[in-house]
Amino acid sequence: MRTFFGLTSNYMEKVYEQFFFMKYISNWTLLELYNLPIGLRNWFFKKLVDQKEAEKAHYDKKTKETSSSRY
Repeated sequence: MRTFFGLTSNYMEKVYEQFFFMKYISNWTLLELYNLPIGLRNWFFKKLVDQKEAEKAHYDKKTKETSSSRY
């Protein structure tokens, strides 16, 4: 269903998901997130996702090294 401004409920769900993760992981306030320009918010969100993926890869690598060195 489209709204007056052409934003679908699917689009708004993605925006709210970005808000949730940015607030949950990196301490943004809802007001700060709401007032960020869309391009800047998307940039911060992408950087946050990239950082978390890099941290997970590092953790997985260290865990694998630790478990393989035990044997």
